[in-house]
Amino acid sequence: MTNRQLFLQHLAQTSDFPLALEIERAEGVYLYDKNGQRYLDLISGIAVSNVGHRHPAVLEAIHNQLDKYLHLMVYGEYVETPQVQLTQALAQTLAGYPTSRGAALDNVYLTNSGTEAIEGAMKLAKRFTGRTEFVSCQNAYHGSTQGALSLAGAEFFKRNYRPLLPSVKHIRHGNADDLSHISCRTAAVVIEPIAGEAGVRVPTRAYLQALRERCDHVGALLIFDEIQIGFGRTGSFWAFEQFGVVPDVLVCAKGMGGGMPIGAFIAPQSTMAVFKENPILGHITTFGGHPVSCAASLATLQTIVGQNLTANAFRIEAIVRAVLVHPKIKEVRGRGAMLAAEFDSFDVLKPVIDRAIRRGVITDWFLFCDNAMRIAPPLTITETELRAGLAIILECL
Repeated sequence: MTNRQLFLQHLAQTSDFPLALEIERAEGVYLYDKNGQRYLDLISGIAVSNVGHRHPAVLEAIHNQLDKYLHLMVYGEYVETPQVQLTQALAQTLAGYPTSRGAALDNVYLTNSGTEAIEGAMKLAKRFTGRTEFVSCQNAYHGSTQGALSLAGAEFFKRNYRPLLPSVKHIRHGNADDLSHISCRTAAVVIEPIAGEAGVRVPTRAYLQALRERCDHVGALLIFDEIQIGFGRTGSFWAFEQFGVVPDVLVCAKGMGGGMPIGAFIAPQSTMAVFKENPILGHITTFGGHPVSCAASLATLQTIVGQNLTANAFRIEAIVRAVLVHPKIKEVRGRGAMLAAEFDSFDVLKPVIDRAIRRGVITDWFLFCDNAMRIAPPLTITETELRAGLAIILECL
């Protein structure tokens, strides 16, 4: 049997139409299939490969750690250098951003993924506030496990998995009129500062500031999900930096691993301390903070900061907005290297995506916005590479 046949027979499928590209290697901004065809990755493996595929610094960090140790013990028991160095570096990126309570975002809980980080942040909010209600946004996606899925803002995505968590309200992202739904019963509001799977919706600065004020007024925690938009993707290391609003808990994953699986939720030490008692070991994980993933993440962070790749995000945005102009494209929206090109319908968009893939350019649509093309290339993409990819998209149109 061929690899494709084995893939379809033994690998659990999540749709009847997987892309099923048989990739043999990847380098920089390109993927290569078994026939040697090259594909420009304009979606970064869904906002994961912020520093490109197999970045030399990430590979070096992985190799160095492989020569020392792999998994040693469940999370938080041993002092492991990769974990310590990564959490210190993450805290340093947040040093100038105290929460509205005046505390520093200086305590990091490492997980295996963004979904797990959301789950941990939800538990933290319930334990810290003593409340059980959550507020999230319509057309939001925060993960697929049952707690994270409860936050999802599209009923079609979760109706067949009910019952899920009770006491979850949904508000419209960017609509200040809905903030009154946040009450003294609310443990936390979970929101993306820039809404990803809704089709990259950028709210006003005033909206996020009003949200911050409402949470402070009712005593609810504000949890920012930067799983897709963190680690330089929107033009600052953290997207919230562009809005003048600091969360009580920050969640990250995807782009933080340089291609390795890792996630985290970050809060003040005084908040995170609730996991220590009643019960002891209030949140535990076996593989969270795996030393190889932590080494890769630290190298990714240092590369983004050291090479100022956040500045590249705005360069990417400017080129996309200037080049991707066509009567069938209604608008290009987003921030930095997290962009959406909107079409009239999925029926118009899907053939363009299919043609582009056949021409060697990988794009996609969004979970809750199937009439918009996802454009989120690695921050390392050159102007020549980006313009070549956009030219193919225009030809496919």
